[in-house]
Amino acid sequence: MRVYLIGYMGSGKTRLGMELSVKTGYPFIDTDELFVEKYRISIVDFFEKYNEVTFRKLERDLLLETIKYPDAIISTGGGTPCFHDNMDFIRRNGISIYLKMGIQSLVNRLVVVKKKRPLLKDKSLKEMESYIRGQIAEREIFYNQADFTVDAEKTDVMDVLNLLPDLPQLSNSL
Repeated sequence: MRVYLIGYMGSGKTRLGMELSVKTGYPFIDTDELFVEKYRISIVDFFEKYNEVTFRKLERDLLLETIKYPDAIISTGGGTPCFHDNMDFIRRNGISIYLKMGIQSLVNRLVVVKKKRPLLKDKSLKEMESYIRGQIAEREIFYNQADFTVDAEKTDVMDVLNLLPDLPQLSNSL
């Protein structure tokens, strides 16, 4: 079973994905990390050198490659479900979980790492909050198509495992 974790940047997809991987024994795939490994360039540098349109096309190709993992926990980039027909692909090929988080919590998390986030790196705190609010409003139409929505501020790995009883559980650690 493929489990796709979707949600805005900073919502905890990577952390939860790694924890689910440990609990289930499924490999953890982070599409942002796949991008960096495959193209040997950071996403920030890619955005500066090329553009978002090119990034989204390559990101789509990486998403399509996840089909080769019959059982995996897959963390997608924040925008991945919102471009091309990516959300349709995700829904046809796995279970999707939207990690929903409040705007202020996202701002608090992202302000400390904004230099690593190409869409936020040059924004003031006020601009960043406005930008995130606008993007969430645009993206939720895609995020809300997920099979499950969880409160990323309160949900832990066991909550997700309880949502998906068909996932194997290897250990009680974590």
